[in-house]
Amino acid sequence: MSDFDDLVAVVTGGSSGIGAATARVLTERGARVAVLDRNPSSDPAVLFCEADITDDASVVAAIERVIATFGRLDVVVNNAGVGAVGDVTANDDEEWRRVLDLNVVGTVRVTRAAIPQLVRSPVAAIVNTCSIASRVGLPQRALYSASKGAIEALTIATAADFVGRIRVNAVLPGTADTPWVARLLDAADDAASAREQLTRRQPMGRLVTADEVANAIAYLASPLAASTTGTLLTVDGGMGGVRVPAPTR
Repeated sequence: MSDFDDLVAVVTGGSSGIGAATARVLTERGARVAVLDRNPSSDPAVLFCEADITDDASVVAAIERVIATFGRLDVVVNNAGVGAVGDVTANDDEEWRRVLDLNVVGTVRVTRAAIPQLVRSPVAAIVNTCSIASRVGLPQRALYSASKGAIEALTIATAADFVGRIRVNAVLPGTADTPWVARLLDAADDAASAREQLTRRQPMGRLVTADEVANAIAYLASPLAASTTGTLLTVDGGMGGVRVPAPTR
């Protein structure tokens, strides 16, 4: 496919997991991709821009480098984020500020820096990585769910503010097989049991893959989806809408 030919895309958190898969898919479909991350990308096909989305100057400098290199910006994928575990009593004020600053305000910083460039593109699109945790109650995810609920609301509001100029959508993954989930399982007392619990809570009976989420992001970002804006696309193994127990293995 070549629907992204000659387009320039930025993917935050693009050095691993869903972000790396998204950068790869966009590149394969013709885009020139810049990865904004604190950790280096191992993908030689992308422009790696070291950036910390909790630092506005770092974000602005990274977007300026993208423009200096490619001369334009058409797509922004706000994927960088951090997880949090615990109920509403588990995390102190400092942790709430840290997670909300990275997950929510970080998305705002990148979007704000990119918009002056995006409005010049005839096919501008923003895709935010949200989570099904914004829609369903998951145990021990109060802070994380709150941050993703804010991303859902931000997506819809930004879509309204820029309708006709920039398409703004979000993808809502279920539990995905990513490095963050792997670290979560490694920290569990019984990793095998914890993985089985995560797997069984998704009606399809397996974790979502990073590639599946990446392909959904590419759909929302593609010029072929020119009438799709303000959409929250679930890629969640049925967690949000299907009430069928996962098959017993």
